[in-house]
Amino acid sequence: MSPSRRPRLWARRALAVGMVISLTAGCAGPAAPSGRLPDPWVGELPLDGGASPTAIASLTPHPIFGLLATPLPEGVADVEPTPDAVRDPPVLRSSAETYVVQPGDSLNGIAGSFGVSAQSILQANRLANPDVLPVWTTLIIPAPVPQEAGPQNKQLPDSELVFGPATAFFDVQQEVLKCGGYLSGYSEEVEDRVLSGAEIVELVATRYSVNPRLLLAVLEYQSSWLSASNPESSTRTYPMGFARLQRDGLFSQLSLASDLLNTGYYLWRAGWNGPFVTTDGAAIPPGAGINAGTAGVQYMFSQLYASGEWRSVVGPDGFYATWTSLFGNPFRRGVEPLLPADLAQPVLQLPFEDDATWSFTSGPHSAWDTGAAWAALDFAPPGNALGCVWSDEWVTAVADGTVLRAGEGELILDLDQDGFEQTGWVLLYMHIESRDRIAVGGVVQAGDRLGHPSCEGGVSYGTHVHIARKYNGEWIAADGSLPFDLDGWVSFGAGSQYDGTLQRGGVVLEACDCRNDGNQVAR
Repeated sequence: MSPSRRPRLWARRALAVGMVISLTAGCAGPAAPSGRLPDPWVGELPLDGGASPTAIASLTPHPIFGLLATPLPEGVADVEPTPDAVRDPPVLRSSAETYVVQPGDSLNGIAGSFGVSAQSILQANRLANPDVLPVWTTLIIPAPVPQEAGPQNKQLPDSELVFGPATAFFDVQQEVLKCGGYLSGYSEEVEDRVLSGAEIVELVATRYSVNPRLLLAVLEYQSSWLSASNPESSTRTYPMGFARLQRDGLFSQLSLASDLLNTGYYLWRAGWNGPFVTTDGAAIPPGAGINAGTAGVQYMFSQLYASGEWRSVVGPDGFYATWTSLFGNPFRRGVEPLLPADLAQPVLQLPFEDDATWSFTSGPHSAWDTGAAWAALDFAPPGNALGCVWSDEWVTAVADGTVLRAGEGELILDLDQDGFEQTGWVLLYMHIESRDRIAVGGVVQAGDRLGHPSCEGGVSYGTHVHIARKYNGEWIAADGSLPFDLDGWVSFGAGSQYDGTLQRGGVVLEACDCRNDGNQVAR
């Protein structure tokens, strides 16, 4: 049985309709000068037209909204980014190497692991088709082309890259309509549903836990879809600029952009120090003192531009200027630190019923798609059947909480019960079957039934449940400084995705895409 590799990313484009008058960049207007949330501020919640019904209904708003509601000091026009530690520059190879292609490898994955561009590998090996990579082929991996360090100017605070507290009252539909450009009339079929452009942005933002403001700003910078009613025809198929096989349409383009934003962000969080490898094969060390949010933006654009253009794009007059024209200074809304220094996981239990023995099938791996933090673990239900089989076993709540979202195999459990996915501790369950699944709004206690494990949602070759944690919108690594602790079973990584262990009281369980004595766990 194979664990989940990544959620399904497929869509079919539909005709964009309802073209309206073109507006200039900046259609969304700058952030409110008096503070970090929309005016007026009434009690605990902003009650302007942009507040969501969930926000109005919330009876226990998260304490972090007190910070977001605090006005900036009188007369402050701008907020300077907080300083970040300077990392040592990466050590680059000076000579070519060879690599034997393994099952499951991709050209982009190999290129990323060696710090070179896929194009440079194609050229060095005279490969005609980048989509055909025979297993056991020996590839020449050229040495990176060293460059001067990248720009030091910060693009965003970390809290503006993730789907965090400052996005809680951001109304994507309102902003898209305000701009009135091509996006406002766009629609596309996604997973058998026709969604508007704004709905696609919202869907991708919540799934990947990426700020919808960021997705809109990148879309505007790349294609002017927010402000232009008739953008260049070259942007209609690949609006984010990723001209790749089976990546046409807004949903797929935003999904790829989000995955790359997450890749840069969580690599930086894990201690990575570069280099950024641009499309012309240049290996650019990160600028001194950048932060994870900036690393995410710079990483994504490195997959779109050659070195010279990239420096302009991530300089102060490039993408950052487009962001500020739309939403004002991003550091005005900064929630720093996004993760408190004393952050501790709440008490969690294993996600299945008492007296049931499940298989620990996957160690720490990406929470969503391939680029998020290695925040997820997988468990398969009892039984000897392999593949996507019907299971009457129950996935249960790991803690008390409220169900915020449920559909397409996903289930989001809000442990803070404040009604916001963007704040505090949140659990993602994936591959929860629609049969008997608890409804949105359900309030549960630890151990209550949520639904059955399955292959629903994403790409899965075996019935199982995938669980991952978020705090303030950031995926929390299962192999980092705050590992999973489930009934005392603590997660550890083994250096590669899906490998790892659960350990308790001297007992070590090793993740295995199988059922054996070494991966069985029970409550």
